[in-house]
Amino acid sequence: MPDKTEKKVDAKSGSNTASANTATTNEGEGSRSAARHYNEGVAKTVKEGHVDELAEKAKAALEGPEGDDLRRAEEEGKSHAANRDKK
Repeated sequence: MPDKTEKKVDAKSGSNTASANTATTNEGEGSRSAARHYNEGVAKTVKEGHVDELAEKAKAALEGPEGDDLRRAEEEGKSHAANRDKK
């Protein structure tokens, strides 16, 4: 079966990149494309001035009926991170 990825060199980092469909390519933990997508979303949110609006929505959610579930989920996420860091 032929390899569908063509190796290229990223101009900024100088590292090899694959030109395969990123939806099917597993980049593993620390995915650069996911980090880039997240960072672009944060920058867009800040640039468009939505931070205060989103902070108010988060505050309302924490103070509302779903607050206990949100805090439980946060603690569970923190425990997974703590266990991963111990390895």
